[in-house]
Amino acid sequence: MTKQIQAVRGMNDCLPTDSGLWQWVENQIRQVVAGYGYQELRTPVVESTDLFKRSIGEVTDIVEKEMYTFADRNGDSLTLRPENTASCVRAGNEHGLIYNQQQRIWYMGPMFRHERPQKGRYRQFHQFGIETFGIEGPDIDAEVIMLSARLWKQFGISEHVTLELNSLGSNAARAHYRELLTAYLRDRKDQLDEDSIRRLETNPLRVLDSKNPDVQAVILDAPKLIDHLDAESKQHFEGLCSKLDQLGVAYRINPSLVRGLDYYNRTVFEWVTDSLGTQGTVCAGGRYDGLVEQLGGKPSPAVGFAMGIERLVLMLQTLDLTSAVPDTVNVYVTSLGESAELYAMKLSEELRDSLPALRVQTHCGGGNLKKQMKRADKSGAPIVLVLGENEINEQVVVIKFLREDKPQVSIVRHELIAFIENYFN
Repeated sequence: MTKQIQAVRGMNDCLPTDSGLWQWVENQIRQVVAGYGYQELRTPVVESTDLFKRSIGEVTDIVEKEMYTFADRNGDSLTLRPENTASCVRAGNEHGLIYNQQQRIWYMGPMFRHERPQKGRYRQFHQFGIETFGIEGPDIDAEVIMLSARLWKQFGISEHVTLELNSLGSNAARAHYRELLTAYLRDRKDQLDEDSIRRLETNPLRVLDSKNPDVQAVILDAPKLIDHLDAESKQHFEGLCSKLDQLGVAYRINPSLVRGLDYYNRTVFEWVTDSLGTQGTVCAGGRYDGLVEQLGGKPSPAVGFAMGIERLVLMLQTLDLTSAVPDTVNVYVTSLGESAELYAMKLSEELRDSLPALRVQTHCGGGNLKKQMKRADKSGAPIVLVLGENEINEQVVVIKFLREDKPQVSIVRHELIAFIENYFN
């Protein structure tokens, strides 16, 4: 027997039983971003490897360990995108969308990182994100955060997420702070774990991200970046906090919040939850004012965020908040006899023409009524239309109710569309 080929580890199929929830989630996201006037940008999943080395930083876990990188037939080094902010900046620079302009864009699609697969985290994962360009003040930071807050409201999870804020300051202020932090940590090197010691030499701010309780105890007394901000960054952060206060958005300032990518400056934020166990971050973002110039464009302020769709779907399932997902099928149409089969197909097309939002499934493959009713029940449809020779001759349709304790009814053919429209409204 030929051996079955299975999916690559960490790259999962989205089965028909789950795709309805995914589609619903994606549609809710589209509705929210449309309400803020954002436009979609679709970038390739394959980019030049240099794009991510220059943006993310060569001494990061993503570039050193996690990227899917390969040489194409021309010998060029290409990478499956591990994140999409750099791709959006590349596209903006390439097509003249950023210089001396304001842009509000969003994206959604697959990303790729070779890390240990675990619940809510995969090697092919999907992200939704927004990126804004050309706006300097804290008002756009507040809008980006408000947009994310509206998503939680849309999904009914506002009570299950908490906003954490910090400021990384300017590049110069962060460099000065890095020296202070490095000196503090080196004096306590014997209290750090192996991963933190490695980060101490490559990216000391990432030590603040450690989840090791022993390291966290050391971090507790470390110098705080927020106490060493430059004047402009401090004013920017205070302006953002003031706006969020007036807009009624609750937040917690987390001095240890740094984000894992090198290109962030000033505002950084995360929405966290305790509903997913250790996978606590649902959405994360901040400012990256230097990245556009770093990737070859004219200087432009920028701010955005990204969130994992898998984690959001998992959270909705964990909290049992999927009841709003539409049924796969509204009406299942059965038929008994060859002439009834054709009649059923024509009737189904009329229903789709008259009620475009209706999800109609027509039985195919024959079989007796009992078999067809089993298929109808499995489809999830609340009502079934039964058509046979008698119904065709008498110009009526028998309607059976699968999810309610109601007797079947016979509806005159020309009244069917009105009946169904009224039933689902």
